[in-house]
Amino acid sequence: MARRSRRNKTPEPFEVEIESLSHEGRGIARVDGKTLFVFGALAGEKVIVRITKTNKKYDEARVLEVLTASPMRIEPKCDYFGLCGGCSMQHMSREDQLNTKQSAVLEMAKHAGLNDFEVIPALLGDSWSYRQKARLGVKFVIKKDKALVGFREKNSPFLTDMDSCEVLHPKVGKAILDLKNLVESLEAKQTIPQIEVAADDSNVTLVFRHLEPLSEQDLNSLTQYAKESGFYLQLQPKGPDSIHNLYPAEQQLLLKPASEIEIEFKATDFTQVNADMNRSMIQQAMHFLDPKNDEKVLDLFCGLGNFSLPIAKKCGFVTGVEGSEVMAQRATENAQKLGLNNTAFYAADLTQDHLGSEWIKQKFDKILLDPPRTGAMEVVEKIDQFGANKIVYISCQPTTLIRDAVILLKKGYKLTHLGVMDMFPQTAHVESMAVFDKV
Repeated sequence: MARRSRRNKTPEPFEVEIESLSHEGRGIARVDGKTLFVFGALAGEKVIVRITKTNKKYDEARVLEVLTASPMRIEPKCDYFGLCGGCSMQHMSREDQLNTKQSAVLEMAKHAGLNDFEVIPALLGDSWSYRQKARLGVKFVIKKDKALVGFREKNSPFLTDMDSCEVLHPKVGKAILDLKNLVESLEAKQTIPQIEVAADDSNVTLVFRHLEPLSEQDLNSLTQYAKESGFYLQLQPKGPDSIHNLYPAEQQLLLKPASEIEIEFKATDFTQVNADMNRSMIQQAMHFLDPKNDEKVLDLFCGLGNFSLPIAKKCGFVTGVEGSEVMAQRATENAQKLGLNNTAFYAADLTQDHLGSEWIKQKFDKILLDPPRTGAMEVVEKIDQFGANKIVYISCQPTTLIRDAVILLKKGYKLTHLGVMDMFPQTAHVESMAVFDKV
């Protein structure tokens, strides 16, 4: 059979009316009975769109022109919004962003049969220059003889050609152009795929990943840039274990998640991207958990001890369990530095059985959960064995939170409080907190 000599043409732009918003903040339209998700569109708008992706059950598109604008629409602050994949809600006011996120979570809860709970007022902080953790892609484009540094284009493997960023830590957001110029000046410009960003309250670390050994000239150029810019600079020639300081020779990153709590971390450790919101989140979690000095608390998916260490200041004993052995060890070291002798940290894959583990045989008064996007289904299915009378669940994916909440109800717990925390302003990412009491 002969092959077709012509490829299918990209569908021509067309007009649609947006009926509503999806949970991710995309406009929803119906075209010939098929659902169309439109990036950059708001409910009630008439827009000209172009199809970007087709699927069996739905299609995706982006706005080319707004014919009739929604009252919610505002002018995006960033020149790269719409192209860059870093943000998705800059065309909405902060209030409308929060309402959209809160409504999405509450609608999911209602649909799952979760009722009769108190809505926690949304937690919010600064809307701009908040992002203290990021992984920036790097690409030297030979044909254009220029470097790109930044986030990927929306729904694309290509990097955005950007010179600044409004949501990154201000020191980094204003340095994108300088970083592009720096990469262009290096002999190894074609073998640097990414720059990891990690900031604490005082310093910003840049970790340059490089696939080939750096020349003496490149090392000197990078060192000079670090001296002039004030960035901490580290190099990563291979895996995470290969990361080492370039300049200055001595570097230290410290988180201060709560009063009298200081946590040392490495640039590639998992930490919350928004330090101010993290502090507010911990305060709120502490309020609902209300740990007493005679109580035992279990902190699952504890990481560096973000919640464990503040809780340890208030309760009798905290047991933290974390999937990463490195992170569990780091939590132990931080507890020792703080003089907290009422803690124990264990490394364990919480998706597996741990019948022989010391921590799983204990009883606890209260539990805090802070799982990844996949949720904590394997844990909550067995959580009643711990005998806890209260659970505080921190979620970065509302669909898995609601799924796990339904399981907790079957285990004899009642959902008492639910609300969102705007950890990622200008994006559709939803962080939420749920509180459960034993019935």
